[in-house]
Amino acid sequence: MNQLLIAIILTVLPITELRIGMPLAINYAINNSIPIIAIAILIILINILTIFAIYFFLEYIHKKLEKIKIYRRGFELWMSRIRKKVDKIEKKEGWAAFLALYLFVAVPLPGTGAWTGTIIAWFLGLKKKYSLIAISLGVITAGIIIALATMGIFKIKGII
Repeated sequence: MNQLLIAIILTVLPITELRIGMPLAINYAINNSIPIIAIAILIILINILTIFAIYFFLEYIHKKLEKIKIYRRGFELWMSRIRKKVDKIEKKEGWAAFLALYLFVAVPLPGTGAWTGTIIAWFLGLKKKYSLIAISLGVITAGIIIALATMGIFKIKGII
């Protein structure tokens, strides 16, 4: 399978997101003489589009699937893990919550991406418009950090 397609798939998955997708995509760009900036922007945009898909799922499809026992149990288990992260943000009020949401998504650590940020915003009932902005800016920041780190790793290893 094409390495770029694998990078895109990993970018939309909840655990890997652009933290894994970006380095693979940059490697693909280097190997195929494609401008790295174009590939980095593509991966960031795809991860931002994921936010809209997650909101759509949570607002429409999730409500229908909750009627299925096995789905409901799995979702409740997953949400119990996310509740721990939500508690840190929930104490904030107003713009502080959106700043916390941005910083949460912007830090490129496992479990702090667009998926978790969107679920936290939905769970807390934060305004969607501002949440989309905060999460999108967080994705852009994380994407830049990961791209720069990836380029630094490649430079150290003499690939570029």
